[in-house]
Order: sequence, then C-alpha cells, then structure tokens
Amino acid sequence: MGHCVFMVRPDSIYDDSPSEQYQFPKQYLERANTAVGDWIVYLEPKKVRETRGYHALARVDRIIPDPTAPGRFLALIEQGSYLDFPNPVPFNDGDGPVERGLVNEQGKLSGRAQAAVRPISPTDFLRILDRGLDQTDQVLPRQDTDKPTEGLAEQQSPFMPETERQRVEHLVSRPLRDRAFRRVVLRAYGERCAFTGLKFINGGGRAEVNAAHIKPVENNGPDIVHNGIALSGTAHWMFDRGLISLSNDLEILISRQVNDIASVESFINKNGRATPPVRSTDRPHPHFLEWHREHCFKS
Repeated sequence: MGHCVFMVRPDSIYDDSPSEQYQFPKQYLERANTAVGDWIVYLEPKKVRETRGYHALARVDRIIPDPTAPGRFLALIEQGSYLDFPNPVPFNDGDGPVERGLVNEQGKLSGRAQAAVRPISPTDFLRILDRGLDQTDQVLPRQDTDKPTEGLAEQQSPFMPETERQRVEHLVSRPLRDRAFRRVVLRAYGERCAFTGLKFINGGGRAEVNAAHIKPVENNGPDIVHNGIALSGTAHWMFDRGLISLSNDLEILISRQVNDIASVESFINKNGRATPPVRSTDRPHPHFLEWHREHCFKS
C-alpha cells in the first residue's frame, strides 16, 4: 500500500465523483493499485481557474475495470472516507512545490508533476494533510468546548511519537472530520443560513450557524460540501425532522404536518428559495436532496 495523488478538474472528460469513484486510463493502473486500502489526496492542477490545489483526501477501497468504458478503470472510494480540506493547499509554497518529491536532482520540477495519478511520499502526504486540516478555526459555534471545566482538566499525557498510520487516523477521526466539515460548509455559504438568509456573528466573532448534513452520516452521507448546507439552529432542527426540505432547484418545501405554516413562511427567505452557496460548484447535489425528500421530509 502507499499514498497517491489523484488529479481532478471540474471540466474533466472522465467520469469522476470524488467521494465515490475516480476514473482513469489503463496507463495509470499499476500506480493506482498501490493505493488500494490507503489514503490519497485530490489535486486540481494550476491551470484550473481558481484552483483549489490539494483540496481533499479519501481512501481507496478497490479498483475495478469500468464496465461502461473499455480501457478505463474505476478507483472506488471507501464509503465515508472522503473529506474536503477546510484549508486548500496550493501546489507551491515559499520553498517550492509542496510535494518535495517532484523536484529532481537539478532542482527542477520533474515531469511526474503532469501525471494524473502518481505516488507521494509519506512525508509529503502528511505535510499536505497537516496544512489542509489545520485546526485554526474562525467559525466555531458559541460553546467553547476546547476549555475544560475548572477542576476537571485532564492530566496531560506524556508525549509519544505517532507513527504515520496513527497520525493519519488521528487527523481523520470523527470529531476532527466534524470540525473540518463545518468550516468547509460555512465558508461555502458565507456563514449565512441558507433558509433564512441571516448571518449572525456572536460577541466572540464566531458564526451562529450550523453545518447540516443533507444525508446524515449515520445513513452513510459523506463529509462533502455538496452534502452540506448552512442552517441556523431552528432551521437545522426543522430540516433534520423533515418539516422543511429543498427541491433540486433550491425551492424551500414546507411539510403539511407543520402546525403553523404562516409562521414558517415568515421565517424563511421571502422568495421561498434557499440562498445558494457563494460558488455555484458548491451547490447541494440533487442526489442528496432527493434522499432527504424521500427518507426524511414529511410531505
């Protein structure tokens, strides 16, 4: 097993759905096979407009021939492993490429930088993860959960060096995934509730809005921006209980089981539509919206 970089772009000719599958030609099969059972990072190349650079990670479950495209293969992504970086990592930093392994003996960028699938060293991989999942957080909820209750602070454990595997598993633990997902979704919506249009910042400079999964984690919903929506506390409560939902074109749907529809209509956006994310490419995916309407919404 080993880490790899998978290159993706919005206008790709390949059938990619990064949280589910990555399609590639046969020439990359040997390299991609080394990543089976291990973590990869996704990279948008520098030529992509407003490139996100290294912007996500996922774990490859298995690789199969694409049954619909002869000569192409699918790297199937382990369910629930995909995670967008709250801090996209640029290809270059002040010392050159973040993938130091791409620099050849002459100090020049190797031709391997053009490869859509390529191995990456554990050191370079962890450097990208550390930067992409940095925990400096400006959009935390108002509860200061990082401060222990006085008198109940845990005794600090002695320092023990982590192995590479332990480091990766720590970085993608559920609590840290939740924090990363929150930051990605709130940034996508400008820290504004999609249903009410309201943007409240508390006295500590933190956003009073939640990052809701459209398809919940317990139902195998991925931690991807297209499965997220920024909601105020009341809207989040109603959304999770199926009292409100969204059509594929972001029309707000109100359940007939709501006992005071007029109050809900005065609470949501006046045009009856959810405020879309800042970037159109971050809009909720119809697949997840359809799941919410079918399995959660009380029509």
